[in-house]
Amino acid sequence: MFRASGLGQRPKAQRDDYVRRTVDRALDRVLPPIDFTAFKQGVEAKVALWKAQRTDAGWFAASGFVGKPVPPREWHVPGMIPAHNVTDLTGDGGTGKSLVALQLAVATVTGTEWLGQDVRAGRAIYLTAEDDADELHRRLAGICPLTGLDGLTLRSLAGYDALLAAPQGRSGILTHTPLFDDLDARMGLERPALLVLDTRADLFGGEENNRAQARQFIGMLRGLAIRHRCAVLLLSHPSVAGISSGVGSSGSTAWNNSVRSRFYLSRITDKDGSEPNVDARKLTNKKNNYDRTGKEVFVTYADGTFHAISVPTDAANSAKAAFVFIKLLEERNSQGRRVNANSGSNYAPKVFAEHPNSDGITKTAFKKAMEKLLADGSIVSVEDGTQSRRSSRLVVNNAFISPSPP
Repeated sequence: MFRASGLGQRPKAQRDDYVRRTVDRALDRVLPPIDFTAFKQGVEAKVALWKAQRTDAGWFAASGFVGKPVPPREWHVPGMIPAHNVTDLTGDGGTGKSLVALQLAVATVTGTEWLGQDVRAGRAIYLTAEDDADELHRRLAGICPLTGLDGLTLRSLAGYDALLAAPQGRSGILTHTPLFDDLDARMGLERPALLVLDTRADLFGGEENNRAQARQFIGMLRGLAIRHRCAVLLLSHPSVAGISSGVGSSGSTAWNNSVRSRFYLSRITDKDGSEPNVDARKLTNKKNNYDRTGKEVFVTYADGTFHAISVPTDAANSAKAAFVFIKLLEERNSQGRRVNANSGSNYAPKVFAEHPNSDGITKTAFKKAMEKLLADGSIVSVEDGTQSRRSSRLVVNNAFISPSPP
């Protein structure tokens, strides 16, 4: 039938041309002309919208705050350790920062005070690369009875690879390690109020003086704090310069600038470098983005743990030094062992500071007390001996009445 039709009688070339023209006429009737410029612009707009939707998670209008109550500042330790953020605790080796941090973890799960400070109650995770399980056992036994600690999860990586992040390739950009991912998953299961990481030197695989890597690492930890709504306490060691300056920092300034709060645990020394009480420590707030900087907490080590102590005022310290000076001077004179106000082997402040009953008072403090006692006439310096060999000694003024202990 096709061969009998008019189209079938035409040569093949004419038939193909006819079909093409027929199809073109049909398309012209069904489809409008295509504006390729407009088509391109439409595609580009849709691609841009798709990209924006992928990266638009954190953008919002400030006007959205209108009419909403202002959320209160949340703290793990009020005025000291902010919740949902990273705090740095620095301290030289042997000062006790790991014990102080473990005490905070215990206070968190038991709902008790930490160094005299209130603590937000909740679960806690303590990850250490410095102490093994036996040492953790000993320390916990010194802190509290080993009951009621179900909310405290420990992990010791002493002797193992403890890196949470390390740089990859030439870019130096930090990459999460499987340990970081494991920690992230554990936090998701336990929902801790506190995460303690001991110490930065073991957990950070980058260069300490690399600003970008320092900020990135703190950013990773802050991500954990925000995602899991917990406080992160990172322990670190100060450099030699940080110790000598009293700042307590090390490495790039980005470490100090990236955390929201930083504390320095240090020994208490006098101007001459002596340490009157080897068990005493001072915890100083060196940085606080959300409260006043400079808060100090004084503690002393006893019975396996640190305890907060009240700090005597300058007046109380002076009164105590004067009382002990008089007591030791009377003792020496009763024994016929003279001391004087001049330098030398019998110099009273030096002799008294080395006395077993000095009560921790330093040579400097005894010197100040001696000058005050000489000035108000409580003690006097008398001379005796032959004309050719005169010597001086300190005695209590006869009119002076020994004070009661301050």
